[in-house]
Amino acid sequence: MMNKNFVDFMQKYTGQKMAVAVSGGVDSVALLYWLVKIRADIVCLHVNHGLRIAADTEAKYVQDLCEQLNVPCHIFKWTDEKPKTGIEDAARMARYKMMTDFCHKNGIEIILTAHQADDQIETFLMNLGRGSGVYGLAAMRGETLVDGIKIVRPLLGVFRRELQEYCDKNSIKYFSDEMNFDPHYTRVKIRQNRHLMESELGISDSRILLAIQNLGRVRDAVEDFVGTAIANVMYDGYAKFSESFLFDLAPDIRLKFLGGVIQRVGGDRYQPRLNSLIDALDKLTADVKFTLGHCTLRRFNNQILIVPEGTNVSFRKRNEKTKKYHKSNKSKSKA
Repeated sequence: MMNKNFVDFMQKYTGQKMAVAVSGGVDSVALLYWLVKIRADIVCLHVNHGLRIAADTEAKYVQDLCEQLNVPCHIFKWTDEKPKTGIEDAARMARYKMMTDFCHKNGIEIILTAHQADDQIETFLMNLGRGSGVYGLAAMRGETLVDGIKIVRPLLGVFRRELQEYCDKNSIKYFSDEMNFDPHYTRVKIRQNRHLMESELGISDSRILLAIQNLGRVRDAVEDFVGTAIANVMYDGYAKFSESFLFDLAPDIRLKFLGGVIQRVGGDRYQPRLNSLIDALDKLTADVKFTLGHCTLRRFNNQILIVPEGTNVSFRKRNEKTKKYHKSNKSKSKA
């Protein structure tokens, strides 16, 4: 029997063509079966990273399983040179790149992934241990965008034990990643000891999920505000605003705003690190010129200008372009 949270979540995607990422582990295999049961229009995507002995076996199993379920399946192989450090992040980026490229080529706008409630709680606790703010503690979203493709996580309200019980009860084969049992990893340490929070402290999983949901609403409200603020200072590929516009914002909002502007202008996948943004704000309290996140930032008198790195920085030229930009927009709005 399928989880009601999953069924309810998937209702708004009825009739849409979607891709589903299937690794061969219990979470993604159960997700694949549930999608078939609700007759979702899906194509399976599996990435063979070539990092483990069983990688080829798992890829063949996913392919055979999809053939059995009558689901189209595409197998990708990560053949790039593997980095010596940060292998997990590199593998994740490569995986999403291959899957989103496939979706763009095939007119698919949604990729479903099998992140579930335990993953959500573990992410929250890991970020808590790092001293993260609202964004980190709000953990994973039900929906995000990666390279223009919507990443949807329909299992965030479903616990791993339910997925495993479903597969075991129905004699559905799945693979277990040995890394999931290696206590050298922080996530695994949390997974093996999380039960102590309820048994020793009375903090249940459901309460942690509730806290994550509450923090998620705060994050969304902040993002809406920051997104509007960024749109108000963006011109033709650069940003310009007064120092009071920046420093009148609340401290946390100020950081998100500056990081968002730099990310937008510089074109990076991620915003600069928190310490770099704090340092940048300190520099911008006086006239200055420096680079960060593939951008050049400059303050002159009470004006701040952020342009792509390598662009000739001139407030006078930028003022002329700004006037032309607003004049052009005004003409368009009248039309």
